[in-house]
Amino acid sequence: MFPRKLTRAVEQSLKPSSVNTKFEFEISDTGYGKDHVKILHVRRDGNVHHIKEFEVNTHLKLYSKKDYLNGDNSDIIATDSQKNTVYLLAKKFGVKSPEDFALTLTRHFLSKYRHVKEAHVHIEEHPWDRIRYTNAENKPKEHNHGFLFTPVATRYCDVIHQRDVRPTIISGLKNLRVLKTTRSSFVDFVDDEFRSLPDMEDRLFSTNVSCCWEYLEINDVNFDQIWTTVKEIILKNFAGDPIEGVNSPSVQNTIYLSQRDILAAIRQIGVVNIEMPNIHYYPFDMSKFPKVIQGENKEVYHPVDKPNGNIFSQLARVDNLKSKL
Repeated sequence: MFPRKLTRAVEQSLKPSSVNTKFEFEISDTGYGKDHVKILHVRRDGNVHHIKEFEVNTHLKLYSKKDYLNGDNSDIIATDSQKNTVYLLAKKFGVKSPEDFALTLTRHFLSKYRHVKEAHVHIEEHPWDRIRYTNAENKPKEHNHGFLFTPVATRYCDVIHQRDVRPTIISGLKNLRVLKTTRSSFVDFVDDEFRSLPDMEDRLFSTNVSCCWEYLEINDVNFDQIWTTVKEIILKNFAGDPIEGVNSPSVQNTIYLSQRDILAAIRQIGVVNIEMPNIHYYPFDMSKFPKVIQGENKEVYHPVDKPNGNIFSQLARVDNLKSKL
């Protein structure tokens, strides 16, 4: 509910004589664009087809602020025009990786419109994979034009391109949900009067990984391969050997080992962020039902998503501590 009457102080502040229109205010940031532009691109190599489905956001910053200050729209590239640009450039140049397509868009906006100061494109990819069958020889066979939605993780990128400055490319993955049933512990943390959680020598470990990284180089980079490599490194440090697994003394350590291995394996990356919230699974208390269940319960768990711990880290090469992450 808004107050029915302004206070005397507010009334005085709104009088025209009290507002210094020349020096009192300054527009410190602006920008506009089109969000959630959905596009499916099909590339046909004979009978074998390839698809990419993206959701694209385009945002532009102009040198002038006359549209805000004076209502002069003569520099505005309409958001509908930005939407159409996504489809037209996909037709003209094709679609490879999210990063490559985002670069195509930002370069177009800066080269065609000299009054654009900065172009920022955010792309999320919808994950499709080929349908696979097992033939009579028990060998997998890929379908030429049939695809299966495989939402293991969401891939995304941001390309921020200012005029006369090398574009910044930030890639990432999110919604990578993982769980392991052993080889995870959490012990020897601060033991004071506020603590109620006991040491856990062996526990379920589940999280929903978010990871993003900034590129040092942008030329001749295989963005698809690097994204897959980052995901595989995270999964390896979380789960370990398929038979023996790997010990996880803390979420913090698992994050660091993943970041270290990413920077060691991929020279084009300068800095990497990883966030891992705890997704808790607590053993159901069977002690209240002694007539039904005897002995320890190690099979039945109660998922609890809130509240949850959340652990974050950024690891950078020492000569690349300035980043936009």
